[in-house]
Amino acid sequence: MTKVRHILLAVICLMAVMPLAAKQPKYIFFMIGDGMGMTHIAATEMYYAELDGFIGRKPLCVTQFPYTGYATTFSASNGITCSSAAGTALATGNKTNNGVLGLNPDGKELRTIAENLHDRGWSVGLMTSVSIDHATPAAFYANVSSRNDYYAVGRQLAETKFEFFGGGTFYQPYLKDKPTEPNVYARCRENGYRFFHGYDEFKDKGMGCEKAILIQKHEGLTDDYLGEGRIPYAIDRQEGDLTLEQITTAAIKFLYDKNRPFFMMIEGGQIDWASHSNDAATIIQETLDFDMAIRQAYLFYLEHPDETLIIVTADHETGGFALGNYKYVLNLQLLQNQKASVWAISEHLKQMQKEYGKKLRYEQVKELFSATLGLYNTVEVTKEEDAELQRLFKQMMQNKATDSKNLYASLNALSDKAMRLLNKKANIGWTTGSHSGTPVPVFAIGVGAEQFVGMYDNTDIPKKIMKIAYDKK
Repeated sequence: MTKVRHILLAVICLMAVMPLAAKQPKYIFFMIGDGMGMTHIAATEMYYAELDGFIGRKPLCVTQFPYTGYATTFSASNGITCSSAAGTALATGNKTNNGVLGLNPDGKELRTIAENLHDRGWSVGLMTSVSIDHATPAAFYANVSSRNDYYAVGRQLAETKFEFFGGGTFYQPYLKDKPTEPNVYARCRENGYRFFHGYDEFKDKGMGCEKAILIQKHEGLTDDYLGEGRIPYAIDRQEGDLTLEQITTAAIKFLYDKNRPFFMMIEGGQIDWASHSNDAATIIQETLDFDMAIRQAYLFYLEHPDETLIIVTADHETGGFALGNYKYVLNLQLLQNQKASVWAISEHLKQMQKEYGKKLRYEQVKELFSATLGLYNTVEVTKEEDAELQRLFKQMMQNKATDSKNLYASLNALSDKAMRLLNKKANIGWTTGSHSGTPVPVFAIGVGAEQFVGMYDNTDIPKKIMKIAYDKK
């Protein structure tokens, strides 16, 4: 009996020192808020707190995740990264030069975590609120020396065999100077993809097919459609427009139905676009919209807590976004007066100028700014500020005004100034219309989420994901 006890005790001791078999996730959500720094998140939470009548924060879904960290974002060529270099780092675990996708600085093709998992039998879905051939989603499947070679990127998408794509449309589906080359839509169809225009069409016809591409519905959309490629900003959204939350919901249903493990990359791409314009109200709506997509992943996690991993981060920070530009004052609630993105306001003003010509009057412009920004109505405009806006109006009418240009928009100078006036009154500041080198937050929940605490480099994130997905010890 004593011998049996000794044997049992030895077995128990051995079990105590043996490492437990690590759980592995079957479902991985890798969610990237393009350009989303910590200030973008804080501004969103504090804005909604102010609307609810208190000073503080109204937590987003993502900020309630139990594990947090920070990641550095520098590229191989500069301390400030571009989206393609940052996307490559997040997709492959390798640094590369700004402007490059899926190649190391020596031009060698890199493998992505999406490709590696797909080779192991996982289904893959890549989603975004911009065009599906844009830098961040493309970093997970493309190898090109220039991120601007959208046609080559699109053709490589068609050859991936990944199960699901979702977003706007293609930015450059064909070559104007080579009309005989097959367009990207045709290439995708040849490789077994079915297109679905809008969420309703996907719900009716999307389930059950092998490979799907869900894109924004456009009137008269044809295979030679050339547009911005993005879905509308949340602040400009009309009934029937596709949303990132819908894309995420569709992808979850579609990939889970395959009865295989799946990996998803979901990008909130227009946080970055609005940040390049320094458009705070639009940024807040885009950040909330991204969080709604995160919430769908979280709801899935609640149903499969022992099989799911969610990681949320950014590829870089955009704008040098600051809360506070004068004394100890913040008045974010003023941003509720903005009813459209500065891009939409600018386009509307350009159309007014085209329609009325020299008959356009400043009073009409004031009415536009009152309706879309609250200026002159609920937001006070001083005599000096009004004089500056009138000066820009006169320049515009004399065709002497220069548009305010950033990476993704050419904005009417008068509209841009009016939007910045509202930002100033809300006490928001900016250091740049481009990217900054600030480290970005990382949030995680689920199987292996504890690996994402602390400070590390962006290249460590995909390495951690692969270790969690592969390591059985």
